[in-house]
Amino acid sequence: MTTTVTEQSFEQEVLQSDKPVIVDFWAEWCGPCHAVSPVLDKIVDEHNGDLKLVKVNIDEEQGLAMRYGVQSIPTIILFKGGQPAAAAIGAQPKPALEKALGLVEA
Repeated sequence: MTTTVTEQSFEQEVLQSDKPVIVDFWAEWCGPCHAVSPVLDKIVDEHNGDLKLVKVNIDEEQGLAMRYGVQSIPTIILFKGGQPAAAAIGAQPKPALEKALGLVEA
């Protein structure tokens, strides 16, 4: 289950989360964003509840995009303990995303 977060809910949903959170910075008009979305869903499903996925629409939440230096989308950032721990930019195959986010052994 993916949650859409805003400036108002970001702290509670991401920064205060007790488990790692994948934040997908995306936009409705972005083709690669739509392509990577099911891949992220699959990654989260395979982690059996140990990982959370949220989406930030950069057109609606420009402040969050600026705060985390998002310059191109999709940008996917893994937060652990309220801090960005790893990131991937662009639509990538599942193995490449998992490696970029540090979710598999290299």
